[in-house]
Amino acid sequence: MWLPHPEDVNALMQSLWARNVAKADDGVLTVAGHRITDLVDEFGSPAFVLDVDDLRSRAREFVTEFSRAFDRVGTTARAYYAGKAFLCTAVARWVADEGMGLDTCSLGELMVAQRAGLDPAVVGLHGNNKSDEEIAFALDWGIGRIVVDSLDEIPRVAAAAAARGTTARVMLRVTVGVEAHTHDFIATAHEDQKFGLSLQSGAAREAADRIVAAPELEFLGLHSHIGSQIFDKAGFEAAAGRVVGLRAEIERAHGITLPEIDLGGGFGIRYTSQDTPIAFADMADQLADVVAKACADAGSSLPVVSFEPGRAIVGPAMFTVYRVGTVKPVDTGAGIRTYVSVDGGMSDNVRTALYDADYSCTLANRGSEAPPVVVRVVGKHCESGDIVVRDEYLPTDVTPGDLVAVPDTGAYCRPLASNYNHLPRPGVLAVEAERVGWAVRPETYTDLFATDPAFAGTTAADTDAH
Repeated sequence: MWLPHPEDVNALMQSLWARNVAKADDGVLTVAGHRITDLVDEFGSPAFVLDVDDLRSRAREFVTEFSRAFDRVGTTARAYYAGKAFLCTAVARWVADEGMGLDTCSLGELMVAQRAGLDPAVVGLHGNNKSDEEIAFALDWGIGRIVVDSLDEIPRVAAAAAARGTTARVMLRVTVGVEAHTHDFIATAHEDQKFGLSLQSGAAREAADRIVAAPELEFLGLHSHIGSQIFDKAGFEAAAGRVVGLRAEIERAHGITLPEIDLGGGFGIRYTSQDTPIAFADMADQLADVVAKACADAGSSLPVVSFEPGRAIVGPAMFTVYRVGTVKPVDTGAGIRTYVSVDGGMSDNVRTALYDADYSCTLANRGSEAPPVVVRVVGKHCESGDIVVRDEYLPTDVTPGDLVAVPDTGAYCRPLASNYNHLPRPGVLAVEAERVGWAVRPETYTDLFATDPAFAGTTAADTDAH
């Protein structure tokens, strides 16, 4: 088994947790000095718990290190926080305060960015199937860039810009044919998938020619995103070489300069002891050298280089706390497996079922002298695949009423959350040393039934359990 046997089942593997998470002497998990038992007593469970200082410091570190590294080779780096990882108005403000722009991919995300008071010049819009409403909102607000994803989209954006008497600033998403070593569903630069325009087939070059020919479009440059949970520079190196080569070809053919390239995001984080992410400083230095060499090889100038980290910023900054409901030993025929059922599940973290993702966990409300046992932490939904943590050591005396905390749930858990089995979605509790409050409040049953006409006119007392 890959899972290492713990010397102390109460101890935290600190590299899996937000920077201000620790355990008190009595074994209770703390975040920024607040005891998780007190937080659950006041705010309930399940809940996503966000270490605000950790989030902000990761955003600040990314901006600082990538700016330093690319300045060293003679150009500028920009960072756009990938809102799809997790977005609310508070997070949008925090990352903007730390020097990041914001990458959006829907009208809803654009609306959050606007409500958060962001400068539209540092906001971008992605999407393989943008609606007319999304394009109109982006142009009316004056966002800094729209990332064009298909040939069909080019005349639509141009026409929308012409109707407003404005110019749309666009980048072109290129499928570069690089295989990121990750799950098929989060690898996004191989040929057989929905994003971007193929470099190999010539579609990307055709799209570039059409953009140049459209007076309503300002061609900023090329965009590539090769996938997620990436732990080495090899994929970025191959992608950068191909993007820079296409950029040089377009510039020569049309006598223009494309001022920017975007190499996307996908920087991996540590979900378990088996993951080996690269520090921001090291990755920044490696990628700066990769881009500088690619431009030298192509005989072209250095562009501004932008990146779109999401998971790497918010993923480790958040954990989920659950309350245990049942503990069930099951004889599998090959031994006993202990199922620990909690008050959430795939409605708040579908990644285990969707991506075969692995997570860790810890007993959060007390210490234990009991020996460790491998358990499977599962949710309360009517699905056998409703697994939160496939295998992890917990004390053998774990019991109903205990709290279990799962680290690294900041990215894609709350955004992918559902109301399966009519469960309200948990809130996101923002924790700082001097302040605790909801960044996103938990849903109520009133929220849950608001779209069901049969519940129209009912009061909170009729629908809410608490």
